[in-house]
Amino acid sequence: MKVSGIIPARLQSTRLPRKLLLNETGRPLIQYTWEAALRAKSLSEVIIAADDTEIVDAVNSFGGRCEMTGEHPSGTDRIAEVVHRCCPQTDLIVNVQGDEPEIDPASIDLLVELMVANPNASMATLCTPITSRDQLDDPSCVKVVCSSAGQALYFSRCPIPFCRDRNPDELLATDSPWRLHLGIYAYRREFLLRLTTLPPSKLERLEKLEQLRVLEAGETIVVGEVAHRSVGIDTPEDYARFVARQKSRVT
Repeated sequence: MKVSGIIPARLQSTRLPRKLLLNETGRPLIQYTWEAALRAKSLSEVIIAADDTEIVDAVNSFGGRCEMTGEHPSGTDRIAEVVHRCCPQTDLIVNVQGDEPEIDPASIDLLVELMVANPNASMATLCTPITSRDQLDDPSCVKVVCSSAGQALYFSRCPIPFCRDRNPDELLATDSPWRLHLGIYAYRREFLLRLTTLPPSKLERLEKLEQLRVLEAGETIVVGEVAHRSVGIDTPEDYARFVARQKSRVT
């Protein structure tokens, strides 16, 4: 089985412009994500899908493989272009977010294991327990509820499931029923290419969550659980903390 790890890389970002090329550590941020993906045992190859020649040049400078793409509304569409053009033999694709330089390679391997173990699933993704009220109430933190078989039932920006008769803080401190969705996905090749031809669905438009398009189409998303989330880099403060962590490891 051939598994391609693809990292969508967009130069511009709203809260932290040009973040993938920031290099206060001596290496661009995108290089750390690429190196982490390379450590995953399940990936046959790692490709960066870029929207700008500056990213292509940076990736070439550290020896990575980079494919230039056209303009796309999402990272999923950008990945699909690369898969269609460059990956005819690929069976599974793992979408690794470019702004998660400290992603655990074992999380990538878990996604692939889930797809192998669930041949009827079109996609796989990950979650982790929510243990803080701030995270539970934050609409930017997407929640997922799953069946007993580990299949996604729904994703929402609201706290789901709703806790009717107990204080949520009590459950958060003991046995949290809430799960934070992590934005990493694995797809079967044929499904990924079909997904990007489907129009945005009603629930997707309401919640602004692309994965709801999959559920509304009647497809199965299997969800694995990990103990901790990787830290994404979204703001200058996030990047400053990342730089400090890297410098502390060197010293």
